[in-house]
Amino acid sequence: MTDEEEKKEPENTEAEDEVVEFEFNEDGEEDLKKTLKKLRGDLKQAKKEKEEYLTGWQKERADFANYKKQEEDRKAIFSEAMRERILTRFLSVMDSFNMAFANKENWEKVDENWRKGVEYIYSQMNGVFEEYGVKEVGKEGEDFDPSIHESIDMVTTDKKENNHKVATVIQKGYKLGERVLRPARVNVYEYKNGEDGE
Repeated sequence: MTDEEEKKEPENTEAEDEVVEFEFNEDGEEDLKKTLKKLRGDLKQAKKEKEEYLTGWQKERADFANYKKQEEDRKAIFSEAMRERILTRFLSVMDSFNMAFANKENWEKVDENWRKGVEYIYSQMNGVFEEYGVKEVGKEGEDFDPSIHESIDMVTTDKKENNHKVATVIQKGYKLGERVLRPARVNVYEYKNGEDGE
C-alpha cells in the first residue's frame, strides 16, 4: 500500500465506526429518525413554498405582460381617436376649397398664379388625407347607401334605372379606412311613372 492509500483508509474506517455506532445505539437511532423526519418535513414544506412562489411569480409575470399589452392597445386606440378627430376638423377646410372650385366661372377669373398656389395647397391637403388613408365617398350615379350617404332631398326621375341612385352630391363624405368620418350629403333620385304618378 502507498502512503496515500494508508491515509485514506483510516478516514473511511472512522466514518464507518460512526455509522455503526448509530446502528447499535437505540437512543441515537431514534434521534436520527426524528431528525430525518424533521428534515423531510422541512424539505416538503420548502418544496411546497417554492411551488407557491413560482406559481405566484409566473402569475404576476403573466399579469404584467397582459397589462403591457392592454396599455399598448389603449395607446393605439387613443392615437387613432386623436388622428380621427384632427382629420375630421380639417374636413371643413376641404369643404371651403371644394366650394371655391365649384363656381368654375368665378374661379377662372382669379389671377392664374394665385389660383395655382391655392390649387397646390389643396393638393397638399389631399396628399395628407391620402397618407392617413382618408378617402372621399359619394359620387353622382352610384347607388344610395345609408351607411355612407345622408339623403337631403328626393329628385323625381322618369328613368327607372336611376331609382335610388345619387342625383347630386351636396357635400362630399369621407372615410378613414372602413370608418365613416362624415357621410356624403346627397340628393337621391326617386322614380315616378309619368302616367300614374307612382
